[in-house]
Amino acid sequence: MVRMSAEERRESVIRAAMSEFARGGYYGTSTEAIAKRVGVSQPYLFRLFPSKKAMFLAVAERCLQDVRRVFEESSDGLHGDEALHAMAEAYMRLIAERPERLQMQLQVYVTVSAAEAAGDHEFGEMVRKGWLELWDAVHVPLGGDIGGTTSFMAVGMLVNALAAMGFPSGHRVWEGLYLSARPQQGPDEG
Repeated sequence: MVRMSAEERRESVIRAAMSEFARGGYYGTSTEAIAKRVGVSQPYLFRLFPSKKAMFLAVAERCLQDVRRVFEESSDGLHGDEALHAMAEAYMRLIAERPERLQMQLQVYVTVSAAEAAGDHEFGEMVRKGWLELWDAVHVPLGGDIGGTTSFMAVGMLVNALAAMGFPSGHRVWEGLYLSARPQQGPDEG
C-alpha cells in the first residue's frame, strides 16, 4: 500500500469535507464525520488543518476557485455573447455533474451570513475576495460590460436558487432564462 504525502492527504480531506459541509453546513458538520470519511483520526485531521474553521475556509476557497476556473476555461479566447453562453453552459454542467458544488456554495453564503451576524468577519472577507475573483473572471470576457456582468451573475444566483429547490429542467420557471442558463432536459423530460 502506497502512503500518501501530507499534501495528498490534505487534498483528500478537502474533498471529503466538501461533501460533508455541502450536506450539513458548517454548524451541522462534525470533524468526526470528515475524519471518518477520509479514514483518518481526528488528531491527524487537526495536524492538517488547525481547526474546523480553517478546514471550512479551505473548502469554501476551493469551491470558489473551481467555479472561477470553469468560467475562465470555458471562456478562453471568447468574447461577448460567445463567452457568456460558454460560461453559462459550463456552469450548468458543473452543478449538474457535481451537485455538491452548488450545495457548498449555498452553505458558504449561509455561513458567511451567520458569522457576520455574530461579528466574525473572517469567513466574509475570504468569500468576498473569492466572489470578486469570480466577478472578474466573468467581467473580462464580457468586455468589461458592468451591466452584462451584473446580469450574468444575477442569472447565476437565480439558477442556483432554482436548481437548489429542485425545479426540473422543463419547468416554466426556467423559460425566462437564456437557453445556455437552462438545465438540459433528461430523456424522461420534454
